[in-house]
Amino acid sequence: MSKTLKYIFVALVIIVVALGSFAGGFITGHVIPLTSIPGIPDSVSFAPPTVSPQQQSATPSELQALFAPFWEAWTLIHEDYVDQPVNDVELMRGAINGMMNALGDQHSSYMNPKDYADANSGLEGEYEGIGAYVDTTTEYLTITSPIPGSPAERAGLLPGDQVVAIDGEDMTGINAEVARTKVLGPANTVVHLTVLREGEEELLEFDVTREKISIKSATGKMLDSGIAYIQVTTFGDKTTPELLAALNELMPQNPKGIILDLRNNGGGYLTTSVEVTSQFIGDGVVLYEQYGDGRRTTYDVQPGGMATDTNIPMVALINEGSASASEIVAGALQDSGRAKLVGATSFGKGSVQNWIPLSGDNGAVRITIAKWLTPNENTIHEIGLTPDIPVELTEEDFKSDRDPQLDVAIESLLHTIAGTPYVYEAPPALSLTEPSPTEPAHVEAAATQPTATTLECPLAMPAHLTSGESATVINYLYLRSSPGIGNNWIETVNPNTQVEVIGNPTCIPHRDGAYIWWQVKLPDETMGWLAEGSFTRKVYFLEPVR
Repeated sequence: MSKTLKYIFVALVIIVVALGSFAGGFITGHVIPLTSIPGIPDSVSFAPPTVSPQQQSATPSELQALFAPFWEAWTLIHEDYVDQPVNDVELMRGAINGMMNALGDQHSSYMNPKDYADANSGLEGEYEGIGAYVDTTTEYLTITSPIPGSPAERAGLLPGDQVVAIDGEDMTGINAEVARTKVLGPANTVVHLTVLREGEEELLEFDVTREKISIKSATGKMLDSGIAYIQVTTFGDKTTPELLAALNELMPQNPKGIILDLRNNGGGYLTTSVEVTSQFIGDGVVLYEQYGDGRRTTYDVQPGGMATDTNIPMVALINEGSASASEIVAGALQDSGRAKLVGATSFGKGSVQNWIPLSGDNGAVRITIAKWLTPNENTIHEIGLTPDIPVELTEEDFKSDRDPQLDVAIESLLHTIAGTPYVYEAPPALSLTEPSPTEPAHVEAAATQPTATTLECPLAMPAHLTSGESATVINYLYLRSSPGIGNNWIETVNPNTQVEVIGNPTCIPHRDGAYIWWQVKLPDETMGWLAEGSFTRKVYFLEPVR
């Protein structure tokens, strides 16, 4: 079927998929000198190999001269190899594998029947393993992205982790595809992984319990802010119906905005990526396929999408694990202006592969047939998509269960809904103006020595609140753990929420101006920091209750 034949599957496949490979190659016969061994002549000569009439007739006439060495090697193996009989099927599959390797294209390859079946089962959404997408084109098996909720994610594996040993066995010099098969195993068994992680001085050790993993590739929920959140983890057989089910539940709730989360989505079927894109874009081009001979295939939006209303603003989340089919969707959303991209630069896999099953249940070959371009004819191969709002998700964020990328997506959407400009500045850019961790008295004193509005902050709007009084929130605000745009978000504070001002104001420079920040307490006793007003718009976000 077409989906089976047309993949944009990248070299990122689920780690539980066994992609064994056979080293394709041929041993040619020579005169072999054997000297100084008693009882053996000075040299042993083998008769020159020949091509049989059957082999000759089986080869097209225009290729008979080219394939003569192949058949000669075949004959030598059958006549002279020490361990007979040889397995002709394995020889044939090894030859195919060697031929695909000779292309020098990391995305063109051969899969034996079992590997091909396992690969398809992964996209069907159910398999056993640790649950991670991996890259097998690197020196070591490399984690591209753990599947959300998987054993790999719970164990703490991160994108970019290189598996240098499996169950204590050194993987140096071992083909990454072979390493992948060693991670396989029945559910409820443990695999020990030794990991090289960038920035760590020592190797990291992980015990991961394998599971039977059933992935629902598209899910959705309504956030408290009235924004519909949709996550797509792969582009498989069930993705489109699962996405439609999520949209059927969310759209009747009249969401104010939509977030499409494509992070750590390693790809899948091309046709599914077009179907997913068409749910959010009303018309136009999804992608172009550019072939080597100059031909081009255009994939247009399929009409009838459920979330194409441009009055509902949209953001798509991407990161380093977003590859292939997910980049098609994100690229189309960005080029069409339907959505802004938030997160990190994507993987950069912009080539198209055909999976073509071979006759006689002999597996399949994957051949790169084209490169794809975004609607604006941009190529992303080995480049990736650049987010409109770059936001880093650090290891510390991961360990602390924080998601600043999602927080920024929500915040930017709420500003769009309110018709107000949004400017994000990453925390490192504010490090010189934020309170020093070695001087906590700056913040603590604010809570214990309340004053009125005597703060000197000449680039900001004048403070008009007093410590100890109540204030009403008049716009969507983000309660932060410390003063400063870009600091960690605690939660969204909705308009008309009444808060208690409990500490001194703090002046934080920002770009060409400054913000005055107040420590506040919410009705549920949650404490944090809110900006009093916007120096660029000259409006207050907090109004005193007097």
